[in-house]
Amino acid sequence: MTAALEAHSLGKRYGNKWALADCSLSIPAGRVVGLVGPNGAGKSTLLQLAVGLLRPDVGSIALFGEQPGSSPEQLARVGFVGQDTPTYGGWSIRDHLWFGAQMNPGWDQVLAEGRIAELGLDPRQKARQLSGGQRAQLALTLAVAKRPELLLLDEPVAALDPLARREFLQGLMEVVADQRASVILSSHLVSDLERVCDYLVVLVDSRVRVAGEIDELVASHYRLSGPRRERGGLPGNVEVLDERHTDRQSTLVVRTDGQVLDPSWTVEQLGLEDLVLAYMTHAVGEDRRPRLEVRA
Repeated sequence: MTAALEAHSLGKRYGNKWALADCSLSIPAGRVVGLVGPNGAGKSTLLQLAVGLLRPDVGSIALFGEQPGSSPEQLARVGFVGQDTPTYGGWSIRDHLWFGAQMNPGWDQVLAEGRIAELGLDPRQKARQLSGGQRAQLALTLAVAKRPELLLLDEPVAALDPLARREFLQGLMEVVADQRASVILSSHLVSDLERVCDYLVVLVDSRVRVAGEIDELVASHYRLSGPRRERGGLPGNVEVLDERHTDRQSTLVVRTDGQVLDPSWTVEQLGLEDLVLAYMTHAVGEDRRPRLEVRA
């Protein structure tokens, strides 16, 4: 099956600064993908390259085997919601839906009007009169009413309150169930990713640190704690991602496809938040530990 998104040695530069460099990634179709990483990791640049808003300086990127923005047919296969959930403040909701219908040959007006009605929004209302959550829902409606095969979401809920975030994500999952679209959702909010995603990509310094099905990743990552020791006694199939030592105790975060059978270790399954933080920490070093925002 053709990958929903595939990148090879992808790079984008602004002057002397690389916003994305040497990024290689293959995301299977039919997944709801959580794209996570610290600020400046290249998440937004990757998504803007994917939707065709930017062009790469080096390397290549393809959606379903085609170059982003290469044809009207390719553009029709992709929906995008940016960080600021863009809408036109002076336009009414009805104006937005009219514009969407003019720009997208596969536009589903029944779907668009149905979502607006379910949200309890007045089609005559101006976008500038909407709350942040309502604008985000309008932007999502515009993206999904074109019935895309791939939906790209660049931190669309970061500025919303918990209730608005939950309502947005519920709407997203209804779309996924109805349209069977592939989704790539960029977010700092691990709890949101855990709620809706089945596939994870951790991007740090523009490089993919880990990618895979969330259930499989969680099942293969552990925290080991026990009397202080060096890592040398661990089996060869154990990868150490992070280690902390006190005078008496050692704590390791590891990845392994097998089991840690040494009875002197206390073995604990790693949660998704700690898994993500371990890869971010492993990438940048202990002297620059990143902070990952986690909200309830």
